[in-house]
Amino acid sequence: MKVLLISASTETLNMPVLPLGLGYIAAAAKVSGHDTKLLNLSDKKDSLSLLKRRLFDFYPNVIGISVRNIDDQNMGRPRFLLDPVKNIISECRKHSDATIVLGGAGYSIFPQAALDYLGADMGIQGEGEAAFLELLHMLNEKKEPAGIPGLYFAGQQIHYKPKRIKRLADNPLPLSNIHFWTNFTLDDERLWLPVQTRRGCPMNCSYCSTALIEGNTIRKYPPEKIIDMISQYSVLGFDRFFFVDNTFNLPPSYAKSLCVQLHDADLNVTWRCILYPWKVNEELVKWMAKAGCKEVALGCESGCERILRTMNKRFNLKEVKRISQILKDYGIRQTGFLLLGGPGETKESVKESLLFADSLDIETVKVTVGIRIYPHTALARTAVRQGLISADDDLLYPRFYLNKKLEKWLPETAKSWSADRPNWIS
Repeated sequence: MKVLLISASTETLNMPVLPLGLGYIAAAAKVSGHDTKLLNLSDKKDSLSLLKRRLFDFYPNVIGISVRNIDDQNMGRPRFLLDPVKNIISECRKHSDATIVLGGAGYSIFPQAALDYLGADMGIQGEGEAAFLELLHMLNEKKEPAGIPGLYFAGQQIHYKPKRIKRLADNPLPLSNIHFWTNFTLDDERLWLPVQTRRGCPMNCSYCSTALIEGNTIRKYPPEKIIDMISQYSVLGFDRFFFVDNTFNLPPSYAKSLCVQLHDADLNVTWRCILYPWKVNEELVKWMAKAGCKEVALGCESGCERILRTMNKRFNLKEVKRISQILKDYGIRQTGFLLLGGPGETKESVKESLLFADSLDIETVKVTVGIRIYPHTALARTAVRQGLISADDDLLYPRFYLNKKLEKWLPETAKSWSADRPNWIS
């Protein structure tokens, strides 16, 4: 079949969005013999005219659209990001009779609500490689799609539970040229090529939506397969990579093995990753630095021990300080994060968090006031019990948790604190 895969993220929120998820889908579809093209509309002002040209040139049978962001998670001035996607789908309807299928991280959190809002035909929640291929087979055979894991239908309450890929070693990785469908050049300093070495997260933080997307069991690619993929991209001129795993350091033995093999490959690349500040020792950080790690996102979220327990964090502040110091010793830059205003937050706990983040003396601190509420999380259940949201709210339109006693004080405090610190972002 002729398959057009579209990255519908038209906003650049933190960095250029390269379609990693669609890269996996494209690789799987190509390996299975489908004529597949990928279109990245990220940050393109002429996205609709570009889409129209591709539809006329290619004339696809199936259009897969990846929805990465629902909103910008900014409580102060929230931006709902699905209307541009809706315009993309409308343009597809005007110029094509192809079946339109949704997927992606953002879509997977709100599968039925997003599907009904956007007006596509179907959607696949969670990992789409196997499910999308099964759907393509059924559509090609003119069969009614049914029983496909993670499949949702527009306007219906019929869907099938997602199925995780247990053995990632057999899963095709993105093709080495798949990301060239983008308007960013290799010398653009904002461009970091995303790499995913494992899926799933067992940490179960109270506010996090990762389990809805990837499940709570960690599944890993063989390190040698990842190194081979990075090597292929390196030959093409890519030298900056972003390991997008939610917890790069878990399990520690796997993280160390990956770093050792990346160092031994001598590819002369630099990279960044996301560290969960727990189970990180000097040996791991040493190999991270030797392998080219230049920056980490250190997910502390709070500087108050009580709030960390409320968020279901496994680490304590002493560990955060220890890990932060080791990273400094090896010259790895750090970006820290504070999520303020959640359940149990008080003026005293906020002040503890601000002082703790200050004491780390790291390169960047990002402060978020109010926490986006995602369905099926502990935070959502708390919000329902406290009457902040209703039990039947699908939460597609952004809703935030902010302790009512702090509604005025906290935004003002965070703003004034950041104003005196040029490396703080609020």
